[in-house]
Amino acid sequence: MGTNAIEITHLTKNYKDFSLNDISFTLPLGSILGLVGENGAGKSTTIKLITNTILKTSGTINVFGVNNETSEFNKIKEEIGVVFDEAYFPEVLTATAVNSIMKSTYKNWDEKKYFEFMKKFSLPLKLQFQKFSRGMKMKLAIAVSLSHNPKLLILDEATSGLDPMVRDEILTVFNEFTRDEKNAILLSSHIISDLEKICDYIAFIHKGRLLFCEEKDKLQEEYAIVKVTADDFLKIPTTAIRGKKESPYGVEVLVLKSNLPSFIKPEFTNLEDIILFLAKGEN
Repeated sequence: MGTNAIEITHLTKNYKDFSLNDISFTLPLGSILGLVGENGAGKSTTIKLITNTILKTSGTINVFGVNNETSEFNKIKEEIGVVFDEAYFPEVLTATAVNSIMKSTYKNWDEKKYFEFMKKFSLPLKLQFQKFSRGMKMKLAIAVSLSHNPKLLILDEATSGLDPMVRDEILTVFNEFTRDEKNAILLSSHIISDLEKICDYIAFIHKGRLLFCEEKDKLQEEYAIVKVTADDFLKIPTTAIRGKKESPYGVEVLVLKSNLPSFIKPEFTNLEDIILFLAKGEN
């Protein structure tokens, strides 16, 4: 089965007014990769291409070592759980009815697991879907995606619009899922703090291009933000500078720590700072 859940090579999708350009990254088994970028950057397009709901212009996508355009891919679809940013169930269905339908849809449907999730997420069994709040809808979609025992979860903005407590609860479930080294998660989000909590890797897509795909810890080890005077800024070697913001009070600079002169002390920098800086530099 190999060591990667997803391998994407030179993936391109051309639309009339937007292109996803030459994207390549891998998602190793046992890990969570966060796909980050502003709305319209190409995150959802990438996910639709992986699940083969739209066709690519060029490049290759392998899931568990299987090309996603072959008939073999249909056989492994059971092993993929997908949640989009809107949960789609017929409005009159209840959680109990959803179980009955899924039981005849998935070979690996685990009814016991599904009802355990209903309990864990405090979801009502008899209430119609149309009366669910957004948080309840997303919890139901996530419960369904996990109850047919997938090995790969693909989540497109599954935590957006949810209150922090619900998000925390869901992130904990995702974390538990990847404790099994055979499982993996691809999670797209513009909520960088969520990704910072649980991701092993961060892939940053900006205007259809992949700016980087790095280990999260490595990003935080290598990059930092420093606040300096205009004079001190001139003393920073250009090899250290990755982005800058000037203001009347001085210069804020995103730097590679390893190339920084010792007299300049980096501040604690979170993932959001790094990504916002890199995005601004690419506008």
